[in-house]
Amino acid sequence: MRKFWIGGLLAMAAASSGQAAEPRHLVPDDIFNERAVSSPALSPDGAWVAYAVKALDKAQDKGVTHLWMTSWDGKQTVQLTSAPKESENTPRWSPDGRYLAFISGRRDDDEADQLWLLDRLGGEAQKITSGKASVEDFAWSPDGKSIALILRDAPPEPPKPAEGEKADAKRPQPIVIDRFQFKQDIAGYLGVQRGRLFVMSLADKTPARVTTGDYEEALPAWSPDGKSIAFVSKRVKDIDRDYNTDVYVVEAKAGGALHAVTTYAGADSDPEWGSYPAWSPDGKSIAYLQGGEIRKIGYGVHTLAVAPAAGGAPRILTPTLDRNVYSPHWSADGKRITVVVEDDQINRLVEIPAAGGAPKDLVAGRKVVEDYDTDGKGKIVAQVGVPDSLPELYVVGKGETRPLTHQNDWLKAVAQASVEEIKFKSSDGTEVHGFLVKPPGYQAGRKYPTVLRLHGGPQSQYNLSWNREWQMLAAQGYVVVASNPRGSNGRGEAFGMALYADWGPPAVRDVLAGVDYAVAQGIADPNRLGVGGWSYGGILTNYVIAMDSRFKAATSGASISNVLAGYGTDQYIRDYEVELGRPWEHPEAWMKVSYPFYHADKIVTPTLFLGGDKDFNVPLLNTEQMYQALRSLGVETKMVIYPGQFHGLTRPSFLKDRLDRYIAWYADHLK
Repeated sequence: MRKFWIGGLLAMAAASSGQAAEPRHLVPDDIFNERAVSSPALSPDGAWVAYAVKALDKAQDKGVTHLWMTSWDGKQTVQLTSAPKESENTPRWSPDGRYLAFISGRRDDDEADQLWLLDRLGGEAQKITSGKASVEDFAWSPDGKSIALILRDAPPEPPKPAEGEKADAKRPQPIVIDRFQFKQDIAGYLGVQRGRLFVMSLADKTPARVTTGDYEEALPAWSPDGKSIAFVSKRVKDIDRDYNTDVYVVEAKAGGALHAVTTYAGADSDPEWGSYPAWSPDGKSIAYLQGGEIRKIGYGVHTLAVAPAAGGAPRILTPTLDRNVYSPHWSADGKRITVVVEDDQINRLVEIPAAGGAPKDLVAGRKVVEDYDTDGKGKIVAQVGVPDSLPELYVVGKGETRPLTHQNDWLKAVAQASVEEIKFKSSDGTEVHGFLVKPPGYQAGRKYPTVLRLHGGPQSQYNLSWNREWQMLAAQGYVVVASNPRGSNGRGEAFGMALYADWGPPAVRDVLAGVDYAVAQGIADPNRLGVGGWSYGGILTNYVIAMDSRFKAATSGASISNVLAGYGTDQYIRDYEVELGRPWEHPEAWMKVSYPFYHADKIVTPTLFLGGDKDFNVPLLNTEQMYQALRSLGVETKMVIYPGQFHGLTRPSFLKDRLDRYIAWYADHLK
């Protein structure tokens, strides 16, 4: 009480003397203040930008997303939807700008996501689709009279009860499996449901399927004349064994004529990349993404390509860029294509001449462009990430980077950790890049307890966008080291391929070199080191503590160490057989990547394991095995299971719980 009262007196004295209050530190409860801004959509007249804002609702214990709209000059902001228990997503303007269409499961008796129209002239939003098939995606026709839909097949109806039995919709039925890949995180056990392409006239609101066959279809994009639709599909004998997605064009009518635009053996505009085929303004060409060689799976770089819309040999516009590109958009005159380039710890927004040539940056400085929309005439609105605030929307281009949304201005009253880019040499001489995060009030010359954080993937990267975990740990007085080791994106294909069938040692060397750098700078206390990560970050954590005993605490989330246990129990069967071969044919490859489990006796680090019990990406059994191994060996360990959660936690109370547990575990062992 004495300390609290003295602090209160000092605060009152500061207020009475006119002094500004000291910025407070971030706390786990601040996740309920965070606003995730996404899906920018520029109105056809360029006067407004619609977007989605997601918040974590503490009372409901779930995330809720609503739609907002801000004028181009930033002077007016309107919240368009606000139903307290409902969410909306994917805002898209009609060509005349009168309607804003979106997807929502609100008030739907069939418990499916439906398409809604909000009239800017006023009134409530109107549901324009119905039925048990969910709307996964949509695109307006150029004349605004029709909408292309991707509808996901409804789940199969339960069998009729036998004579004398009562119908019970809640009674589980047998699950019959006959697919090569039969599991997928969130989707669960895979049946025969597909996403299929339809066209719906707004006059009669009756969707008509424009394709035939039992295929998955995604990413619809209308031709400029409104007669055809480009889309992406995997039209092979067995979709579970093949990586070959292609771009197709079909007439925009029921049973329309269809032809392939691409014939590359690998992935063209894989739906996982989220990049739509983009028609040139004259309708003669389509820009898309061509993937790497199949044998390279996710380690390969995908490039920007342009092919004749009628089909034919493509032109690769970024043959020497050696970086992943995303989201092509043509300029209105057809002379340039804008794309996002995933570069070294940033995402660049660039424009590339359609005839080929060097990329030209559109956003100054080292920033992270996650998503954008453009009118093709010079107006661009982009979702931009920076180290000291959650991503917001900015007006960019022509030397301008002007903030448009201010959903996270509350962070201005919070003391932020400083985030510095660093470079250092791994033990074999490889240059590695990463970040050094210093706590608020950092004092030079003092050695701090330090936590090494490891990203997932491994085909991803830490970048200069705001990172919740870094900031939360720094607020507790830790220095955070975050490396982008070999296997990460942003440094080229060879850098990523270094982890091919060798998931641990190259990356372990690289991340340990980051810790060595922080120790050598006199910043990290070598006697108070922690480590942790989620997904591949958890896998790499297990490698680190099995190969190095310097760490006093570890947190390993949604990880696998006995990779043999992953075969047939997770969703990566295609990748496993390409990268490692079949276990009975190449057991040495499987044992090599399973090092942390089969050498668990080398682990001495107290380790907190965490995971969701519904995870089909990296199933919980893998976490359970590592927990059991350390418990058997007498190493201090604990396991936290989050009921009903998939690979990525979504329940707000669990997200906060995870932060609380990280903080407590590191505090118990590092402070």
